[in-house]
Parts: sequence; C-alpha cells; structure tokens
Amino acid sequence: MINITEDERVISDNEYLNIIEEICTNNEFLKTKDILHHGLTRYDHNMRVSYFSYKITKFLRLDYVSTARAGLLHDFFLESGSNCKGYERAKLILKHPKLASIKASEYFDLNDKEKDIILTHMFPVSPFIPKYMESWIVDIVDDFVAICEKGYSLRVELAHAMTFLVLIFVNSMKV
Repeated sequence: MINITEDERVISDNEYLNIIEEICTNNEFLKTKDILHHGLTRYDHNMRVSYFSYKITKFLRLDYVSTARAGLLHDFFLESGSNCKGYERAKLILKHPKLASIKASEYFDLNDKEKDIILTHMFPVSPFIPKYMESWIVDIVDDFVAICEKGYSLRVELAHAMTFLVLIFVNSMKV
C-alpha cells in the first residue's frame, strides 16, 4: 500500500489510494515531483486535482475511478514551463493537454473518458470541449486548485521579500 503525503496531510482514503497506486508508483510519473508548477510541484498539483475531483464525483455518483486516474494524469508531462516567457509559455499552456494525453497513454491503459478528461482540462483556453460531466469537474477543480496554489506561491514570495526588507531595515538601525 502506498502512503501519499500532500500538503503535510496524509490522504488516508484507502479506496482512493488503491485506484491511483499504479500511477503513483510509476517511475516516469514520479519525475513530476521534480518539476515546479504554480510555485509548488506538478506532482502535488496533480494529486490535489485528482483527490478533490475524486471526492466530488464520488459524492455525485459519477465515475470516480476514471476521474481519480485522469485527474492525476491531467498534467503528466515533463516539460517545465518555469523558464518560459510570453509566446513560449502560451504555446506550452495550449499544447500541454495533448502532451499529457500522449505521455499518459504511453504508460497507462486509458479509457475514452480518461482521455477526454486529460485532453479537455484546459477548456475554454484549449479548443477541446469536455464530453463528460467528469471532464467538466476536473476542468473546474483544476482552475480552483491552480488559483489557490498561485496565491500560495505569491504569498510565500511576498513573505520572503518582506523578510528581506525588514532585515535591511533592522540592520541599517544598528549602531
């Protein structure tokens, strides 16, 4: 059994952990732990999107298995956008659902719903319209998670800048 730690909380939902075990133990997927994404890691981002989407679809009695798997794989690509600016960043944003779909299909057997969830998670930014309710849920959860993560990373950056300014101020006061 795997033990997933996310945001210093342990996900202890055994049913969920069983669903994602194949993916979370895959060496290629584990490389997402080394890629910055929204100021954190792509692995953590994928985990949040997957777990929250899983909980919502399970509550709604939808296909929570496909949702958990595809939510985890929705950003399964190893290109880092952290150094991209302007046009290059926009290109990566537009093409990453296709990159993730190709990569996920290389390593895992995906059903049609899982493929759709991965390909459409950037709607309306990307031209692919979700076909399934589960796809819409992952798309919306991904947006909310990304906003929260970006807000967190901006708060951290601001805290570091403020600490630096306070240190400069305090050091300038020493006699």
